Amino acid sequence: MVLLSRTRSELEQVAKPITDAGGRTRVIACDVTKPEQVRSALASIERLDILLNNAGMNIPEPFVDVSEAHLDDMISLNVRAAFLVSQAAVRKMLQHPDRRKQGGSIIHVTSQMGRVGAERRTVYCMAKHAIEGLTKAMAVELAPENIRVNAIAPTFLETPMTASFFADPEFRNWVISRIPLGRIGRMDEVTGAIVFLASPAASLITGTSLAVDGGWTAR
Repeated sequence: MVLLSRTRSELEQVAKPITDAGGRTRVIACDVTKPEQVRSALASIERLDILLNNAGMNIPEPFVDVSEAHLDDMISLNVRAAFLVSQAAVRKMLQHPDRRKQGGSIIHVTSQMGRVGAERRTVYCMAKHAIEGLTKAMAVELAPENIRVNAIAPTFLETPMTASFFADPEFRNWVISRIPLGRIGRMDEVTGAIVFLASPAASLITGTSLAVDGGWTAR
């Protein structure tokens, strides 16, 4: 397993329980908004079978107040980087001589906001809708190469990115009120879906987006 993000210390924290359990992992500090760093990182990998595209950000604010800087930052990470990382990963996958027999799996982490709209999240919704579309288009084009492309669309989760949002009791209560299961999601509830889509158990699944949203989008 190869772990990529901007901060090596955080990567090492993720890698430790994997190695402690007997797994093998490697960490590469890489800013996915910089294509040259992505290409360099993937060039150092012998082969690539599975890509989890998970980088993202959000700056909630009213539509009329969105600055060009915030717009550019969110599109750069949530859309442009996701596209370029996927492109570099597919090029790497296609280098394997047994690709069509071995197959490959790409999983984009989108959001329930890629299926609905929400106030103060116009740019985020736009970006996640874009990745939902990218998932379908990639799946159709790459199917002849036996590379499956799917997405995971989670609800609000308890993560470092959402911690500041959930510090507001009013916001926390609003989120919980919108989720039929009545609680905020946990990361471990998303990882099971990711493992499934990456595995042979999902060998006939491509071009789909799996909602892990506690029923948010079922209303």
